[in-house]
Amino acid sequence: MTYKSTFQDRAAQAAQAKQKALEQLQSRPPVDEKLAAERIAAGEEKAAAKAQKAAAKKAEREAGKEAQAADAAAKAAAAAPKSEAELKAARDARYAKRKARR
Repeated sequence: MTYKSTFQDRAAQAAQAKQKALEQLQSRPPVDEKLAAERIAAGEEKAAAKAQKAAAKKAEREAGKEAQAADAAAKAAAAAPKSEAELKAARDARYAKRKARR
């Protein structure tokens, strides 16, 4: 014959488990306030260091983007069509170089 637990049996088991958990909770040593404060301070220091590192990384990324933008602007300026005076000066320089070779 198999034993079937009744509602009263299950309720008693639940009450026993609840009482055991309560006793375990009450038997825990009290929290050391000094140790807890040290842990909180350490966590805050760690978070501050992480935030500082992230800010430095972001600044480095932005500096890299600015350098790329400056480089692109310099290349665009070099590739831009030259003014009439610059073209004439370059042509005159080539002419003078040719004359010097003869």
